[in-house]
Amino acid sequence: MLREALAAAAVATLGLAACTTAPTPYQPATASAPGYSEMRIETNRFRISFRGNSSTSRDTVETYMLYRAAELTLQNGYDTFTVAHRDTDQDVRIRSYGGFYGGWGFPYYGYGWGMGMWDPYWGAWGGPSYSTSTSYDGRIEIVMGRGRPGDDPDMFDAREVSQNLAPMVTRAQQQ
Repeated sequence: MLREALAAAAVATLGLAACTTAPTPYQPATASAPGYSEMRIETNRFRISFRGNSSTSRDTVETYMLYRAAELTLQNGYDTFTVAHRDTDQDVRIRSYGGFYGGWGFPYYGYGWGMGMWDPYWGAWGGPSYSTSTSYDGRIEIVMGRGRPGDDPDMFDAREVSQNLAPMVTRAQQQ
């Protein structure tokens, strides 16, 4: 019974640790860490993606994509970029956790009937506990150009975007 109580405590601790995860910083994505990535489609056309963790808001994901678009535009010698396509997906995950059943029931481990046995099917006091996490994954396709932006609301001045969004960007800590 002690082993089951320790297992329940470990699950609760892991659940609390997941809640304290910091939002995804502005960083290149790797196989083990979310962040931005890009792919050149044509000389002046890129697809940019940003994947955030469950602590990263949709607004942050979309801001980081625009900021990356401005950076790429300036790095490639262009002045403006036009958003040809934009899409952000929401991924909601629901997890259920069994609990400590406080009434008479069958023990999940061991023999016979007993009081207060661990039962992953009944959950905590007659019902399972649930937690949800939401993460966002955005994609933007841009076409870069030179000169001043026109009247197109989907065309942006890369220097202005970079200057205006820079204070909202949290970069990864250097190790």
